Amino acid sequence: MEKSRITVLGSTGSIGANTLDVVDRHPDRFEVFALTASTSVDTILAQCARYRPPFAVMASEPHGILLAQSCKSEGLATTVLWGSAALEMVAAHELVQIVMAAIVGAAGLAPCLAAAKAGKRLLLANKEALVVGGQLFMDAVAAGGATLLPIDSEHSAIFQSLPDDPREWSSCIDKIILTASGGPFRKREPSTLFSVTPEEACAHPNWAMGRKISVDSATMMNKALEVIEARFLFGVAPNQIEVVIHPQSVIHSMVQYVDNSIVAQLGTPDMRGPIAYGMSWPKRVKSGAAAIDFSKLTALTFESIDAQDHMHRFPGIGLAWHALAAAPGTTTVLNAANEIAVAAFLDRQIRYDQIHHVNVETMGLVQPQAPDSLAALLELDLRSRLAARRVVSEIDR
Repeated sequence: MEKSRITVLGSTGSIGANTLDVVDRHPDRFEVFALTASTSVDTILAQCARYRPPFAVMASEPHGILLAQSCKSEGLATTVLWGSAALEMVAAHELVQIVMAAIVGAAGLAPCLAAAKAGKRLLLANKEALVVGGQLFMDAVAAGGATLLPIDSEHSAIFQSLPDDPREWSSCIDKIILTASGGPFRKREPSTLFSVTPEEACAHPNWAMGRKISVDSATMMNKALEVIEARFLFGVAPNQIEVVIHPQSVIHSMVQYVDNSIVAQLGTPDMRGPIAYGMSWPKRVKSGAAAIDFSKLTALTFESIDAQDHMHRFPGIGLAWHALAAAPGTTTVLNAANEIAVAAFLDRQIRYDQIHHVNVETMGLVQPQAPDSLAALLELDLRSRLAARRVVSEIDR
């Protein structure tokens, strides 16, 4: 069997590390072609020493030069590059079959588009490629003949619960049901959320994730982004997407069909499951994730997200449908605002309960025109970030 060569965009994060764990379990099926990182030179150096990829890419020149010097001193033959053009090159390289897109934030959009246009199997763990890129990104996937497979546990669950032929989806889906754990503050009194610390917000009860994604899970902005992502991935109308809280994180999401039957995908909360599925699709391989032990599974419970939750505990969730109903490009504005707001919270510049304020105010300040190119998307993203930073600077803590 010929090995599939894989580029891991964002190899030093949790998704990247889990991807490499799956590679380790199947050395006869996969080999690493390129690894990329933003600033974690020591971590990617250790990965280069282990996997000996032809290429490694850093986001900036200083980090790239440091990695190149370190690789040379270690006697590694890996070619080290840096910058956005290098990221796009390793994503679209003719020798690559699989691209794991795990760069957090809008920074991952350009290499994702490059992989899509080059017709790769694109494993999408970056919500923002669809939230920011929207229809432009889906058009690039179609034009390039790429295979787009979602890696988010929720969207992977939906994909696994749908018919194999996408042409059947529109006629048989009644709605898509995204599950949410509810995060660490599901039962906390909303009036106390002003005092939440970054450490508390990053302590997810079920999943091990990076800091930004953990905060998004706590605020439920991750679910807002997933609603937007599902709208484009599966071609359903916004009113066909529902979110329910499922604290155990065993059912990862569901599809309700027109006959009112529901198909769900279950598994332990381990990202190696959807990663292994995406890498081996349409077949399945061992992932390393533990099996569900039904003898220890005492209950599967569900809670609706009511209007009071929208207003007080999880105000960000409703922004998904608002952004989808607004002018094209509004989802880009929302994503940029949220990235700035979360970063400001993690840096203790704003309170936890002010993240939503930054998002709402920024969406009111930036009036997008339908972006028709990557350059237009990046310009809108930059404009939105500048507006969000202005909102942050004016907040009274």
